[in-house]
Amino acid sequence: MKRLGVVGSGIMGAGIAECAARAGYEVVLRSRRHDTAAAMLAVLERSLARRVDLGKMPPEERRTILSRVIATTDLEDLSECDLVIESIVEDLAAKQHLFAQLDRVCAERAILATNTSTLPVIELAMSTNRPDKVCGIHFFNPAPVMSVVEIVRPLTASDETVAACRAFAEGCGKQPVEVRDRAGFIVNALLFPYLNNAARMLDAGVASRDDIDAAMKGACGFPMGPLALLDLVGLDTSVAILDVLHRELGDPNFAPVPSLRRMVAAGWLGRKTGRGFYHYR
Repeated sequence: MKRLGVVGSGIMGAGIAECAARAGYEVVLRSRRHDTAAAMLAVLERSLARRVDLGKMPPEERRTILSRVIATTDLEDLSECDLVIESIVEDLAAKQHLFAQLDRVCAERAILATNTSTLPVIELAMSTNRPDKVCGIHFFNPAPVMSVVEIVRPLTASDETVAACRAFAEGCGKQPVEVRDRAGFIVNALLFPYLNNAARMLDAGVASRDDIDAAMKGACGFPMGPLALLDLVGLDTSVAILDVLHRELGDPNFAPVPSLRRMVAAGWLGRKTGRGFYHYR
């Protein structure tokens, strides 16, 4: 693989692009609008500038990495990519539509991957005429920092596709872990019952917000408490993930705590809106 395409204008898309460009891949960043495409490049530039300021990267390396990345609004610019990773909104219909478009645009050899954290990869694979060349490559936020990548194998993926995706993750300096196409994969299937139960504990008045977070940091060695982590992930994203897990697995621990839905309805989504369990502005 030499050229990577990334579709999506969020922080994850820019983070995946940075990982790949630092590893030597040519990267095509695609967003639907010129302003969001430019914003993705700006996020990448700021991230690399921080590394230079911290002495972790010489300025000339930053320039070289940036030279490997182009931003575009034209889906056709992904036609020569060897691998395309989708990182758009967590909506199955939107992703299926995009995968059908990518199937039409991309070369037959190209692997199409999704960065979904929860949705069934098989549903995306069957939206294409190359289901053997579709799998999940799930990076975690922030992508340049987090060391693990989940390689999600749907029923239709070939061994060659999975091996190529593992090699890509390793080339980016990540540790790939392989998992079957099941809601939540490894990390979210274990993480979100914990986060949901922390919100339930707060609702029940068992302990305060600060004491719940302090207890899990101090006693379990976690770098962040569960309520602060919900704010970081985004409460809307967290509710969406819990809904998918609950729908597929039927475990009551996955049913979102009502207070989470009320906070989302109020627009209190966590760090990205300045208010969630904590205030950020």
